[in-house]
Amino acid sequence: MALTATRHIGDIEVTLLADGSTDFEAALFPGTASKRIEALLAEAGETAIRSSFNALLIRTGDLTVLIDAGPRDLFGPACGRLPEALGEAGVAPEAVDRIFLTHLHPDHAVGTVAADGSSAFPNAELVITEGERAFWQDADYFSGSDQTMRAWQAFAKSVLAAYGDRLSVIEGEADVAPGVTALPLPGHTPGHAGVRVSSGDAELIHSGDIVHAPALQFSDPDIGIAFDVDAEAARRARRRLLDQLAADGPLITGGHLLFPGFGRVRRAGSGYALSGEA
Repeated sequence: MALTATRHIGDIEVTLLADGSTDFEAALFPGTASKRIEALLAEAGETAIRSSFNALLIRTGDLTVLIDAGPRDLFGPACGRLPEALGEAGVAPEAVDRIFLTHLHPDHAVGTVAADGSSAFPNAELVITEGERAFWQDADYFSGSDQTMRAWQAFAKSVLAAYGDRLSVIEGEADVAPGVTALPLPGHTPGHAGVRVSSGDAELIHSGDIVHAPALQFSDPDIGIAFDVDAEAARRARRRLLDQLAADGPLITGGHLLFPGFGRVRRAGSGYALSGEA
């Protein structure tokens, strides 16, 4: 099976890199009745809550930019295929100039470091939002967290340490690379952000973790996932972005959309649907 899918946004080349996949348990969607989940799965023709772990490679001007990096070996043998996907795209780790992390959850950030804690991309600048940096360094917040969240904080801090003086922090809709800007989407985490890729009249939105379970959350954007730090803010961000995407019609991708990971959002009843790229 191919691990890459490439599209052109004007003069900018974007390649989805499939790191792996998983099936989520219904319990990860708190406040949503199991019968509701079963009904949405049936409507979508699905029998499981399928999700993917994606990164995005962007070639813009002279720069090779990576958006997110997958969970490495943390989530078992069905994941951690980013190095293989990069090879399929013809890119060595040393050739990556810049990495932008939509947020520092381990399924997006741990692939930036090797098992020994060193940076997996030795020449890359690592870019994150100020909101994300501040959140994961907040000792007071994590002192009251459970063991899982404290472990996730340790992973996040190890990523920041690995890049040291190659770490850059941005705020708002700042430039990440030529034609690539950050798109603040706080809620899933305080500094969570997507990416807008623009060239000429063409545009792509990387929606970050607005949607984890495509079969559920497009149809019902009020469904949140247990990993949302601020569930209500995440719902507002999801509805706001999906409404904008349905109105404007750009190509989209995201951290958990199913391969090949590109589509367009349209309104469907009280919610939305992800359609083909035409």
